[in-house]
Amino acid sequence: MNYQSITDSIRALCHNETDTVALMATFVCEVHHAHPCADWTGFYRVTAPDLLKIGPYQGGHGCLVIPFSRGVCGAAARTGQVQNVPDVDAFPGHIACSSSTRSELVLPVWNGAGKLLGVFDIDSDTPGAFTKADEDWLVPLLAEIFAKAE
Repeated sequence: MNYQSITDSIRALCHNETDTVALMATFVCEVHHAHPCADWTGFYRVTAPDLLKIGPYQGGHGCLVIPFSRGVCGAAARTGQVQNVPDVDAFPGHIACSSSTRSELVLPVWNGAGKLLGVFDIDSDTPGAFTKADEDWLVPLLAEIFAKAE
């Protein structure tokens, strides 16, 4: 996977955009179609205290609502830490939005003012699909793209 090429594309497409949903939709589309292991890619937005609701995504249906207290996405939102789960069946409290999901990478997303906007979630039907290189690429890219999000 060519991280630089995808980064360049996302930067160009998101240039001067500040609308959070527009940024999410564009980011999801580019990553989903570029990552060879992505079967479901999307955002869960913070819509109330300790509550995530589905945002723009690519793939089959996702869970509509996820409390911060449940699942991999909830853990990322609650702790503010990246969750790279090579085997979702081994994750306590995993929410099976799709029975085919085997691994998951979830990253918290903040705007430049430090407001948690939500989480970025990539699911794969392949165990251990996501690497430290994926994390090292996505963390700063999410920070850059959503720095001026509303």
